[in-house]
Amino acid sequence: CGSCWAASAASVFSDRLCIATGGAVARNLSAEQLNTCCYRCGNGCDGGSPEAAWYFFMRHGIVTGGDYESGDGCQPYSIYPRGKGRNTCIDDDIDTPDCSIRTCTNSNYTKGYRADLHYVDTVYSLSRSEEDIMTDIYKNGPVQAAFYVYTDFMYYKSGVYSYTRGQIEGGHAIKILGWGVDDNTKYWLCANSWSRSWGENGLFRILRGN
Repeated sequence: CGSCWAASAASVFSDRLCIATGGAVARNLSAEQLNTCCYRCGNGCDGGSPEAAWYFFMRHGIVTGGDYESGDGCQPYSIYPRGKGRNTCIDDDIDTPDCSIRTCTNSNYTKGYRADLHYVDTVYSLSRSEEDIMTDIYKNGPVQAAFYVYTDFMYYKSGVYSYTRGQIEGGHAIKILGWGVDDNTKYWLCANSWSRSWGENGLFRILRGN
């Protein structure tokens, strides 16, 4: 399912909510709800708009929901994660599940749907300036970003990624957690949505500043 746009947006909002509340609200927010119910975001499993996801958070809110078979939250993720190999944001041929309108799909979750909603106050975009991105991460937490994926990225295992070969496979949305320098090479530290079996335990480092 090409729901990277939803998974990364929900993950970034989860982290920022935790930081903003000083750890008082430390819950996974539902990529499932966003992927299935945000009709203005795009086409669910066939890709969507990261920016539109944040406007959905602001206007409609989002409930809690963890990973597949986690039993976590109001609307946990319902699609089995393929997790290995060519599982890109544009590569999987899976139908988007139906939206569960104003109800929790997890029958064991005791909190009501409306009481479980979380909202953002405002939506904004950052420039491509390294300094602006770093400052925002430092002050508010991870940010969502998007880039074009080339074939070689899908086979990334470790180190600082930079393009070497292959064609454009499509767009991809991820979470930027931080930054660093490895042997004089600047990088962004990012979280992918292709399971912990990919990359550096689900994370990757990508060349920063180019």
